[in-house]
Amino acid sequence: MMRVCSASVPAPGRAENEDQVFRYGELVGVLDGATVPDGFDTGCVHGPVWYVRQLAARIGLAAADRPAAALTGNLAAAILAVRADHGGRCDLDHPGTPSATVCLLRYGGDHVDYLVLCDSPLVLDLGERVQVISDDRLRTATADLRQKALTVAGAGAELDRATRFRRAVALQREQMNQTHGYWVAAANPDAAYHAVAGSLPLHGPDRVRRAALLTDGASGAVEQFGLFDWRGLLDVLSEAGPGELIRRVRLAEAGDGQRRSGFKRYDDATAVLCGFEEA
Repeated sequence: MMRVCSASVPAPGRAENEDQVFRYGELVGVLDGATVPDGFDTGCVHGPVWYVRQLAARIGLAAADRPAAALTGNLAAAILAVRADHGGRCDLDHPGTPSATVCLLRYGGDHVDYLVLCDSPLVLDLGERVQVISDDRLRTATADLRQKALTVAGAGAELDRATRFRRAVALQREQMNQTHGYWVAAANPDAAYHAVAGSLPLHGPDRVRRAALLTDGASGAVEQFGLFDWRGLLDVLSEAGPGELIRRVRLAEAGDGQRRSGFKRYDDATAVLCGFEEA
């Protein structure tokens, strides 16, 4: 049996949450829509909130139609369906087309299946060790692009921060869903087949006891602020609940004084805890 509890909270001062959490039967997932910086076009009449809601619904329909199919195939089908949902009104080849990270976990009785696409990690308690399933390609691409934004045209160091930021965003968009860049759910269903996916047992000494699905607004508790390690994060989720984890992140964000991701100090935050009894 899988027990699930979750919390999802928009960034302070924002009415809409670009994260999405869902459960369809034995499938649990979180999505994190990519925020569009002010002044940037997307070629789309829809926004990230619409995209994550449509994608979550389409993942649910794909899971209902093919409950035993590979998560990669069902995600590809969902992305393709959302592409049709745009209704021909949008330029889906635009580099800024709406996109989202994906983290999925499916209970299979004696095992769990997982899928991680872009920077929404899955944290697993395997008894004596904790395993983090992550997709670091966006982080690697972002670090490289920051350097390129500073050096291209030989004058990066003299550019003001706003110009460097616009250059970095433009360069990052060029790397989205590219072989030597990073992969994310957007308009290209092939991205699903570049996800990190696999299965783990729910029996034996290395079985999965607990699992946390996180958007980066919640995983920042460990990765950005160092409030505790991954086991500590799982313990907070188990003992105090996902809402408490997000509360602690908000306190850290408020006291940090730095902007996240180059243009935002706060982020939407979503955390899901799944607990399992030995099969």
